[in-house]
This record gives sequence, structure tokens and C-alpha cells, in this order.
Amino acid sequence: MRTARRSESSDASTQLATRPAENMPAEPAVALTRHWRTPIMFGVFGLLALVVFGLLPDGGRESTFGLSLRDDVIQLAPITVPSKLAAILLGVVCLGIAAYAAWQTYLGRRVPLWLSITFGVAFVLAFLTWAVAGSEISLTSALQGTLALSVPLIFGALCGMMGERTGVINIAIEGQLLAGAFLSGVVASLVGSLWVGLIAAPIAGLAVAWVLAVFTVFTVRYFVNQIIVGVVLNVLVIGVTNFLYSSLLSPQKETWNSPGRFPRLEIPVLSEMPVIGPVLFHQTIIVYIMYVVVVLAHIALFRTRWGLRVRAVGEHPEAADTAGIRVNSVRFRNVLLGGALAGLGGSYFTLGAVGLFSSEMTAGAGFIALAAMIMGRWTPIGAVFAALLFGFANNLQSVLGIIGSPIPSEFMLMAPYLLTIFAVAGLVGRIRPPAFNGQPYIKS
Repeated sequence: MRTARRSESSDASTQLATRPAENMPAEPAVALTRHWRTPIMFGVFGLLALVVFGLLPDGGRESTFGLSLRDDVIQLAPITVPSKLAAILLGVVCLGIAAYAAWQTYLGRRVPLWLSITFGVAFVLAFLTWAVAGSEISLTSALQGTLALSVPLIFGALCGMMGERTGVINIAIEGQLLAGAFLSGVVASLVGSLWVGLIAAPIAGLAVAWVLAVFTVFTVRYFVNQIIVGVVLNVLVIGVTNFLYSSLLSPQKETWNSPGRFPRLEIPVLSEMPVIGPVLFHQTIIVYIMYVVVVLAHIALFRTRWGLRVRAVGEHPEAADTAGIRVNSVRFRNVLLGGALAGLGGSYFTLGAVGLFSSEMTAGAGFIALAAMIMGRWTPIGAVFAALLFGFANNLQSVLGIIGSPIPSEFMLMAPYLLTIFAVAGLVGRIRPPAFNGQPYIKS
């Protein structure tokens, strides 16, 4: 009997296993989402590079790019290329990248960031070849100016990233940069030490960030809008610094507003490398600090337990709270850390570039830094490349003005903001902020 029952059970299992597929419940199909904005944008700009920069200009002209400065140890001959042919080849490269991005999208894969960076470099080179046709520019000098304009943007982008990775929107980057520039110049003038002024700069940014952080905590209780608080802080810092500049710093410049500048330091061997050496390794101490900060920020955010907690707070604060992470404490500390970085970046205006403080000298750098953070997808490395691109566009207006280019300088001033619009529209792929960005966390 037992043998018969086992046989019947085995037969039933076999029948179940061999039941036709149409009788089994169907599994729900998973739809593959494809985002075609990036390949389309690549294709449009690739055609622009090919047609406008390559096919429309008259032939016969050449573009010359200098690679060495007069005092460089290793002298390289300038590179001269046919303007039309070089622009056409670079336009073809842009279209090839667009085709590869379309293929990746068709396969359901995300367009990598390095591909967007490569496309940006090819497009910029095509534009330069077209703009410099019949003239000569020093590529090394242009890159030096680019880095100089990008340093505050990089510090500001890191400031915004530290806050938004935890869910706090920091619109007050402009005020933090300006506060750092102001206090560093005043302290360095009064004490007579650039190093003391450099130490004072993060304190100024941290003070502005502390006000924002306090209101971030209040957001939990009273639902204060973080964006409005940031805008108010910007207006407050601009008003206070303008008043002190007109009433104190300007009339008594020798006492209150004569800090001087840090000298440029050469790193042996590295500074003698062609092109890269004068650009990266013949800089002030603030630039070298920036290199270290970027590397540490990337490692800390993506390779440490602290970074995992920070990202967890910004993506899913409830899960982080369940794991024992104090969500609002992490937010508070990160906003303060970001403010200190922005204050340090503000000191570059006073102690690294100009040598004195002037009214509203940041000139909207905080908002461009915010755009660089978004374009860099809330990552330190991405923010650096975005800030360099914005700095290059800003520096190019003076370079083209020197060689007498017909391109209006106002167009180059608009370039960073146009790049931001295109980036948000999908030029660098799908841009998604941290899930709880700007939302208060109320512990249930």
C-alpha cells in the first residue's frame, strides 16, 4: 500500500511539472525603460559641430595653439591644424559618440559619465578650432586661467554636495563664498599673516552654514523652506559685506583691506612637465589644498562607512534611522562641513587671485557652483569636470577678445547657464538628485 501511494504521489508531481505553460500563471513582464534624451542631445550638438564649425567656414585658414610658456624648461612647438578639416573630424567624432550612446541606450544601459566628458572635450576642441581660425592662442595660458576661475566653483560644488547628499538643499553657497573672502581678507590685513587669514576663511563659511543648519533643524518642527532660507542668507551676507566695505574697508584700505596674495609654489619635476606642469603644479597653496580635498571627499563619500551613512540619509532616512543613524545630526554636521569648504574656496578670491576684498567679488560663483554640482551628478569628480568646463567657458571670453574673435563676449558669459540647462535636459544622462533632497525628516 505504501509503495502504491508513493507511486501515485510521484505520478502527480510529474504531471504538475509537465503541465503546459499556458495553464501556469504568467509572470508579469518587466518593461525596459530607455532614456533617449542623451543620444538625441549628443546628435544635435554633433551636427552643430560638423555643420557650423566644419562645413560653413571658408577653407584655407589655420588654427594655431601654443603649448609652452616663455619660461618653461621644455619648449614645445605650437600646433597648427587646418581649421576646416580639424573641425570636420571632431564633428565626426562627436557624431560617433552620439551613435555609441544611442546603441548603449538601445541595450538598456546607462550612458557613462566618461562618455559625456569625452563628448564635451571633442565639442570644445571643435569650437576652439573654429573660433581661433586664422589666429593663435596659448593653450597653456588658457588652461591656467580656466583652473584659476574653477577653484572657487569646485569648493562651492563640494559644499553643496555635502549638504544635498544628506537631503539639505544649500542655496547659500554664494553667501558662504563671499563670507570666506571677506573674513580672510580682513583677518590677514589686521594680523599681517596670510596663513591666519586662510584659517579664518572656513570659520566664516561655517558661521553662515550654522545659521542654515539651525533652520534645517527647525524645518523638522516648523517646515521652514530650505531654499528660502538660503536665498535670505545670500542677501544678508551681501548686504553686510557691502556695508562694511563702503564704511570701513574702502576708507581705511591700508589697515583693513591689504592682505596680499599667496605666492605660487612650484613642485619639483612635476612643474617642468609640458602643458600639465605649469597648469597643475605651479599654483598657490589653496589650489593644492583643493586637490587634497577633492580626493578625500571622493574616498570618504564612496569608500567609507561615514559616506555610506551620508548617502543613506539622503536616499532613505527612515531606513537609516532604523539602523541607528541620527538623521538630523548627520545633516547638521554635513551642512557645517560644506560651509567650511565654501569659506575656504572664498579665500581664493582674496588671498589667491586678487589680493584684496571688493564688493560682491564672488559675482554669482555660488550659483554656478550649484549648477556644477548638478551637472556632476552629486559626485566630487563629476563636479570637478563640470566646474572646469564652466571656468573654461568663462575664461574663453577674454581669450577670444584678445585675438579679436567676432563671437560676442556676452555669449560666453551665458555659456555656463546654457550648459546647465542642457545638462538638466539630459546632456550628461539622466540626472537624479538624492531621493529625500529638500524634504524634512520627522521621526515617527
